[in-house]
Amino acid sequence: MKAVFFERFGGPEVLQYGDLPDPTPAPGEVVVDVAAASINAADWKFRSGQYARHSGANFPLIPGRDFSGVNDFKVGDAVFGVLDMGREGTYAEKIVIKAAIIAKKPQALSHVDAAAVALTGLTAVNSIADTLQLQRGETILIQGGAGGVAGFAIQFAKHLGARVIATTSAANRDYVLGLGADKVIDYNAQDFASVVSGCDAVFDTVGGDVGQKSFAVLKAGGRAAFIASGVEAPKPTRSDVVSLRPPVGRSRAAMERVARLVETEAVRPPAIKLYSLSQAVEAHRLSESRHFRGKLVFKVR
Repeated sequence: MKAVFFERFGGPEVLQYGDLPDPTPAPGEVVVDVAAASINAADWKFRSGQYARHSGANFPLIPGRDFSGVNDFKVGDAVFGVLDMGREGTYAEKIVIKAAIIAKKPQALSHVDAAAVALTGLTAVNSIADTLQLQRGETILIQGGAGGVAGFAIQFAKHLGARVIATTSAANRDYVLGLGADKVIDYNAQDFASVVSGCDAVFDTVGGDVGQKSFAVLKAGGRAAFIASGVEAPKPTRSDVVSLRPPVGRSRAAMERVARLVETEAVRPPAIKLYSLSQAVEAHRLSESRHFRGKLVFKVR
């Protein structure tokens, strides 16, 4: 099979495109012919060695966590999903995955669109509904509103009946408003912490100083969820708020939940920039820059 892989940790230039052996399924697994795979920040963190202790460094390694394609369990079924925790490998023409954690692809979506909402949808729903437990009428600040996870989260939060404030660049203002945000803050022109206060919740997809400053906008008893600040939530700068790191467990039920949100048009797929697998180096450079809108997706077949 054709795949993108690397034989040492490093920058985008370590990515190679070529032939590797087809994967062999273990008991309980199926083979999926991958039609599309999305590019996530976790992928370049994996490539750079940030998850080296989990990967075992058994080179060559194939990046990628989510996909859409056709499986061989029930021949011809179009499916989508996210590899099990600790597994990578969707930048390839074939993958193996536990049959129990894949779901049927929403019929209304192309494989490209389905790949774009797989891990982003799973992460956003888990963070907004299960971790933050956002309620109708509450106010949430979503950091990095033009990104894939944040874009899904904005739409989902509005679906739940919340008021949504989002940060983004001026160039993405209209895009983020189009997703349903009630208020947009240009992070280059304004300090969000000086213009936002009294939020019930914060969902941070940016990390770093942005994450640390996010505690300031919460009201007493507020809660914040972080997906870009490492494996643990940052320590709160206040004693009257809660800092949370959402777990993103894999299951068929979770993927079916994402599918229902899309099928009922509560959430629509993000803006997408397409690449071929042979363009992986270019795609990773853009992903790592974080200066793009929506999702980057490989069209594999």
